[in-house]
Amino acid sequence: MAAFFDFLGVFVMTKLNARVAETIYKMVDFGGDSGKALVALCAALFAIVLWATAAWWFGIPTSESHALIAGISGAAIALQKGLGGINFNEWVNVLYGLALSLILGFATGWSVVKLVEKLFRRVNRSKTFGFFKNAQVLSSAGMAFMHGAQDGQKFMGVFMLGMFLTQGQAQVTEFVIPNWMIILCSAVMATGTSIGGYRIIKAVGMDMVKLEKYQGFSADLAGVICLFIASLFGLPVSTTHTKTTAIMGVGAAKRISSVNWGVVKEMVTAWILTFPGCGLIGFLMALLFMNIF
Repeated sequence: MAAFFDFLGVFVMTKLNARVAETIYKMVDFGGDSGKALVALCAALFAIVLWATAAWWFGIPTSESHALIAGISGAAIALQKGLGGINFNEWVNVLYGLALSLILGFATGWSVVKLVEKLFRRVNRSKTFGFFKNAQVLSSAGMAFMHGAQDGQKFMGVFMLGMFLTQGQAQVTEFVIPNWMIILCSAVMATGTSIGGYRIIKAVGMDMVKLEKYQGFSADLAGVICLFIASLFGLPVSTTHTKTTAIMGVGAAKRISSVNWGVVKEMVTAWILTFPGCGLIGFLMALLFMNIF
């Protein structure tokens, strides 16, 4: 189910509003020599794969979105030999997205679960079990849809950049995503979701905090709300951060001790390390690749 709605999210949201993809595309300057720029972009993608694979292996829910942003930024700095490779007007949206995913994710999770508890306070808990079991299926589908809508567009922005560079075009004014690329990216996102998520799902959904059905529904709904707002405004937020902080907010609404803060500490450490860590790898890989190729 998650794979199907991932596919749908990428396809539908990109056709309706591709602002997230455009933000990623314009965030860095790979202009100049299109050949060297393509080599640097390949180095950035290699760095992102290394970082994401390590996170998956250790079951740490680090953000591939932030790894993507950091990796291509590091490569652009290496290519342009300085911060001239960064478009800070677009990078501001990344910072807005970071604040949205962390602060609004937690606050929305807390607020939604409190609202649900208030609405159902006079209903016997056992009678609501079946309702929230079914409702959680719908909210999970919505979360998968918005995951595709956000993360699929980020990688489409990079694919567009790579496509233009292979055609020898380092500077492009018109940003139009072809249908074949939307379908390809949708299929890749769906495949990745279907085969690679168990370790991270366990860390976030089982180890960090134990949730009842209504709490799981609240966390999903909170995540959907935040991701939808971000997508409308073209803010590239981390779906991992957004959903995880929503779960934290839901758990903390019951009591602070409900959250396994040891697991949270590991996650936050991984998040903090992603920007400098993956950015540095992208920078070094770009230098290495440009010297080799």
